[in-house]
Amino acid sequence: MEVTLLGTGAPSGLPRPDCPCAVCAAARGPQARAATALLVDGALLLDLTPGAALAAARAGRSLVGVRQVLLTHPHNGPAMELPAGLPTAGRVPDGQELTLISGHRVRAVSMDSPGTGYEVASPDGERLLYLPPGGAPAGMAEGGAPPYDMVVADVVGRPDGLARLRAAGAVGPTTDVVAVHIDHEVPPGAELERRLAAAGARTVPDGTTLYVGEYHAVPDVPRRTLITGGARSGKSLEAERRLESFPDVLYVATSGTRADDPEWAARVQAHRERRPGSWRTVETCDLVPLLGQEGPPVLIDCLALWLTDTMDQVGAWEDEQWESTGRGALHRRTADLVAAVRATRRTVVAVTNEVGSGIVPATASGRRFRDELGRLNAAFAGECEHLLLVVAGQALPLR
Repeated sequence: MEVTLLGTGAPSGLPRPDCPCAVCAAARGPQARAATALLVDGALLLDLTPGAALAAARAGRSLVGVRQVLLTHPHNGPAMELPAGLPTAGRVPDGQELTLISGHRVRAVSMDSPGTGYEVASPDGERLLYLPPGGAPAGMAEGGAPPYDMVVADVVGRPDGLARLRAAGAVGPTTDVVAVHIDHEVPPGAELERRLAAAGARTVPDGTTLYVGEYHAVPDVPRRTLITGGARSGKSLEAERRLESFPDVLYVATSGTRADDPEWAARVQAHRERRPGSWRTVETCDLVPLLGQEGPPVLIDCLALWLTDTMDQVGAWEDEQWESTGRGALHRRTADLVAAVRATRRTVVAVTNEVGSGIVPATASGRRFRDELGRLNAAFAGECEHLLLVVAGQALPLR
C-alpha cells in the first residue's frame, strides 16, 4: 500500500498564518508543512486541504484516480474548493466499514474528541491507521487485532493516544509510527526528531511517499537515560516527555513527604497533575530491588534526593562519623545502585541535579554532598545509553 503525505502539518499549517512565535519563525523552507492529507494508492484521499491537487503534483502524484474523499475532523473557516473530478468529501460513521472499488476496506474508528480515525486495509492485507489532529482512539480493548503495519497520528499533541495503542497491542515493535499534524509546540529540525525518537516515532517532509508493510528501521528508544540540569531547568518535564507515549509507567519519587511544608506539597501536587493518569507512583529510595524486578518503564526523580536520604542513613553529614564509617557505607550503596542500573532489564529514565557549577558550599557537609553527587552522576551516566543536559528548558544531548 502506497501512502503519499501531501502535507504533514496542523490544520492551519506550519508556520501558522500571522503567528509571531519562535517556532513559526524557524519553520521556513523544508521545515514548513502544509495541513496533513494522505493519498492512499491514488484511490483514497484522507482529509481535503487547500491546494491538494497542487501538493499531489509536487509529489509526482495525481488526484485523477481518487474514488473516495474522507474527512477526519471538523474543518473550520471558509469552505474549501473541491478539485475538479473529485467525489464529494464526507465522513464515515464510527464503527462502520466502507469497501472501495479499488478493493481497499476502510473502517471508521471512534475518537475521544471530535473527529474520526480510519483503519485502511489494502487488498493485500497491509493495515494503516490514520488519526485526526488532537485525537486518540476511544474504547480500545487489549488483545484485539494484530499490530498495525503503520500508524499516522498526532504523536506530539496526543502522546497518550500512542500509549493507548501500545497498551491494546495495536502498536508493536515493528509498527512504523509516523507523526503528522505537526504544530508549533516543538521547534522543527533536530529537536522534533529527538522528541519523536523518544516515542519510537518519526516524521517525514511533505510530499514523501511511504510503503505500508515495507521494512523501515523503527527509532530505538534508549533503555537507560539520565537527565541532568539546574534548578527549574525543565529536567523533570523532559523526563516525563520521554515516557508519555508508553503505558503503565512506574514513577519513583525519592522525595518522600515533608510535614508542615506547604511549598513542597504544592510542588509535589503540580508534578502529579502533570503526569498521565495511567502512571503509578511509588515513594521510595529503595531503588535496587525495583531495578532488579521485571516490569514497565521506571522514571526516577531524583538521584539528588536519593543521595540525601542515603547520606542521612549512613550518618555522612557528621565529620567524625563520615571518616569512620560513613564514607565506606555511602560508596557501597552507590556502587550497588550503579550495578543495579547496569543489570536492569527495565527501561529507566532518571533525573538528577547539577550542583557543582555554582557557589562553593560554605560547610564541609555541603561540599561533601556536592562532591558525592558529582561522583554519583558520573557513575550513573556511565551505565546509560543516553545522557541529556537541560538548560533553560532546552534539552542538549551529551550522548
